[in-house]
Amino acid sequence: VQLVESGGGLVQAGGSLRLSCVATGFSFDYYAVGWFRQAPGKEREAVSCTSGRSGPVYYLNSAKGRFTISSDSAKNTVYLQMNSLEPEETAKYYCALNRVCSTGSSEQAHWGQGTQVTVSS
Repeated sequence: VQLVESGGGLVQAGGSLRLSCVATGFSFDYYAVGWFRQAPGKEREAVSCTSGRSGPVYYLNSAKGRFTISSDSAKNTVYLQMNSLEPEETAKYYCALNRVCSTGSSEQAHWGQGTQVTVSS
């Protein structure tokens, strides 16, 4: 199992980015993939999660209405579209695999290496 994130970068406050998580070694249809983020000195937090069976399951409250999680099973890729980004959302963003959507970092079975998102004010 391998997860590879991409799409991070530097963006001004109010801007948008789309993160991608490409998976190999399993099918999204039978698993859940979540996006997490970790800022320096802070704990890793769950941002969003989608299940192969149920679709989008979870959004962090502050992300609702601005972030959209989606998947393309043909490409085995999960996306996180992030709009109206704020400087406090600067963090390294990770995707993680689990059998079901869950928000606990310790509950995830596999992690990608992460992609850095920096939002300037």
